[in-house]
Amino acid sequence: MKSVFVRMMKEEDGQGLVEYGLIIAGIALAAIAAIWLLGPQIGQFFTDIGTQLAL
Repeated sequence: MKSVFVRMMKEEDGQGLVEYGLIIAGIALAAIAAIWLLGPQIGQFFTDIGTQLAL
């Protein structure tokens, strides 16, 4: 296992994987932040729709 890790650190291909991982992590954090910030407003929006449909 250690030899695989050392080989990945020496190869440049492993750097590309790290970059993709950082991009995916950034997108995930942005999505979580957007959901956290907009969650209550979206919930209220659907509550209002449900109320209007029940009338």
